[in-house]
Amino acid sequence: MASKTDYYEVLGVSRDASEEELKKSYRKLAMKWHPDRNPDNPQAEDKFKEAKEAYEVLTDANKRAAYDQYGHAGVDPSAGAAGGAGFGNFSETFGDIFGDIFGGGGGRQRSSVYRGADLRYNLEVALEEAARGTETRIRIPALESCGTCKGSGAKPGTQPTTCSACKGQGQVRMQQGFFSVQQTCPKCQGNGKMITNPCGTCSGNGRIKQHKTLSVKIPAGVDEGDRIRLSGEGESGVNGGPSGDLYVSIQIKPHAVFQRDHNDLHCEMPVSFTAAALGGDIEIPTLDGYAKIKIPSETQSGKIFRLRGKGIKGVRSSSFGDLLCHVVVETPVNLTARQKELLMELDTIDRKSAGHHNPRAKGWMEKVKQFFGQQA
Repeated sequence: MASKTDYYEVLGVSRDASEEELKKSYRKLAMKWHPDRNPDNPQAEDKFKEAKEAYEVLTDANKRAAYDQYGHAGVDPSAGAAGGAGFGNFSETFGDIFGDIFGGGGGRQRSSVYRGADLRYNLEVALEEAARGTETRIRIPALESCGTCKGSGAKPGTQPTTCSACKGQGQVRMQQGFFSVQQTCPKCQGNGKMITNPCGTCSGNGRIKQHKTLSVKIPAGVDEGDRIRLSGEGESGVNGGPSGDLYVSIQIKPHAVFQRDHNDLHCEMPVSFTAAALGGDIEIPTLDGYAKIKIPSETQSGKIFRLRGKGIKGVRSSSFGDLLCHVVVETPVNLTARQKELLMELDTIDRKSAGHHNPRAKGWMEKVKQFFGQQA
């Protein structure tokens, strides 16, 4: 044992070398001296074994500490720290070094613990509820951990057995020349365990479909498409993994009076023919009750009146939006004979005034005449 070369010298690293430095050095030496790559060099096997032995000892914290204190005498060969282990095939040699490249480390069991899926729930709320905020309850379907088997999938009193195909690793190796590629074990689907006696409640899945009722607080000012996150209320995880989240997506119900545009509200304001012509005060609805608007005489259809601060204060806003009232002048219907007589009299006066009382109609007719005049 005393005649052996110092392990640090074998790998060509300092005594305080990190594990990454050890791995990098060993990778180069293993590629250089592996017997499969040096069939005509009888010394290659010894060089390879020496590098492998040094790497295995120095990457084991306990063995490295014993080696640093006592040298080769501090390492017990029977524990596999030195010699006698053989060089094995190329895939075993590089399983630990290149495992991250091919999807998993050699000799390490692949984790079968998974986070549960996130869920989405579309929640319709009234405009008033979105503006003022509210609290509601929702009932959602979800996969929950099975209470009978505690999520293991195995029948109570039994335990999952180690997969015979992958020996519990969750992966199997496929040899390709000098390298090996690891893939998910097709027999156990990467779990490393097989359930021979499945739970009768969940049929071995470890999770069951259930419904649960949750309380959702809707903040004032939420808008269409806003999402409220309920942490941990999604599907339960697999094999003890954390649960996913639930995202409540807000949808605003159509309103009979108002249309929302971000923080502003819009509404149509029907105005009678006489009120638009003569002017007057009218009442319009807001989210906080009625408000009065003074309509000036000769108001035209399409005129917009803005009420400051009568809109909605958004979740991320510091002030309220406005209420915009769009005037719609109504044409009278169900006229009496007397009303028709009066309107015909008004129409006669309008015709005699040569469009003085209907400037927009007069201007439009002049444009029409010009158009047809150009076509002539």
